[in-house]
Amino acid sequence: MKYTKIIGGFVAAAAISLGSAASAADQQFISIGTGGVTGVYYPTGGAICRLVNKSRKEHGIRCAVESTGGSVYNINTIKAGELEFGVAQSDWQYHAYNGTSKFEDNPFPEIRAMFSVHPEPFTLLVRADSGVTKFEELVGKRVNVGNPGSGQRATMEVVMGAFGVTMDDFALATEYKGSEMAKQICDGNIDAMIYTIGHPAAAIKEATTTCDVKLISVNGEGIDKLVEENPYYRTAVIPGGTYAGNPDDTRTFGVGATFVTSADVSDDVAYVVAKAVLANLDDFRGLHPAFANLDAAQMIKDGLSAPLHPGAERAYKELGLMD
Repeated sequence: MKYTKIIGGFVAAAAISLGSAASAADQQFISIGTGGVTGVYYPTGGAICRLVNKSRKEHGIRCAVESTGGSVYNINTIKAGELEFGVAQSDWQYHAYNGTSKFEDNPFPEIRAMFSVHPEPFTLLVRADSGVTKFEELVGKRVNVGNPGSGQRATMEVVMGAFGVTMDDFALATEYKGSEMAKQICDGNIDAMIYTIGHPAAAIKEATTTCDVKLISVNGEGIDKLVEENPYYRTAVIPGGTYAGNPDDTRTFGVGATFVTSADVSDDVAYVVAKAVLANLDDFRGLHPAFANLDAAQMIKDGLSAPLHPGAERAYKELGLMD
């Protein structure tokens, strides 16, 4: 199998021979789309690449991570053939495959699931002096709603719909990326920030250790209805004590981070990536605190709305995880 791909302005021709040694001259390059560098998607991609690259001399695949705008961006860029893999919220995997919500006019029936990763609670963080104790009280406040193309922005819009809140209801709606939010809230430029993210998260830790901020529960009838009507949502709890100054449990809802690809990616490549992670799950769990409780049986089914890539399915059967 021969591939030609432009990487960083250079054309790399790669011949892949799985199961045999591969020299540096005939490696295939794959890229994983993630998210902001202070989120959990970026280290998730890094952890996957680390395990893939560990045995690249045998399979000839070199893995690289890209910091991107997040879930929706990653799915669209995989569809365009500019990324081979990406991390995406479970709800946006569902919508892409089924052609609903933001993907109504841009369906991606060729999206394929690889595995799920960590749970991602919808997280609302406010300045202690903001007076906000529940989501509805964001009206009239300065709120970071997330950058366009991110799963958190898209999920924020869903939550706003559940509470009957519009962008015009905020005194200011900003679009800072994950890596920028903690500084903005601690500098007093915004009153609140939202993040759909696995915990513990660097951006939340940065804010809670730098200034006086509080996690706020996001629950009620509107959220109960979202969870009841949508299979990709679930109730979630951020345990008290996860972050400084927040000793009580925070009740909310969330999605799951999933790892996705396209049917156009070869079975052999998908097989190598899936096996690199699931055959080395103990190592993977140790690469980020959000991975500590991952279970292989759940990873190959939970939150996966698109069909499994045949290459991944082959790996799981070989590992005894599927019949």
